Amino acid sequence: MKTEVLKDIKAAEEEYGKTVRNAEEDRKKSLANAELEADNLIVKANNTAEEYRKKCMADARIHAAESHARIIKEGEQSIMTLREHGQKNLGRAVQLLVTRFKEQVHVKA
Repeated sequence: MKTEVLKDIKAAEEEYGKTVRNAEEDRKKSLANAELEADNLIVKANNTAEEYRKKCMADARIHAAESHARIIKEGEQSIMTLREHGQKNLGRAVQLLVTRFKEQVHVKA
């Protein structure tokens, strides 16, 4: 009877040992799977961030090009307006210059 009890105890110890080893293997597999999934999530997040960065840069370039074109157009319109005013005032400016010149010439004479 003692022998049977010892055999039962030894069998139970072996069974518990197997259970512990199996649990340890399952833990290692779960940990490896979790690390792999975490790595995949990091790669996916990096790819998403890179795509977002590229989109933002493209949007910024488009906005800058539009602003540049608008500024150039406004500048050209200002130049045209100034030229038109200059052309309109050219006759009066020449007349004023000639009048002032004559005044200076008569003052000195």
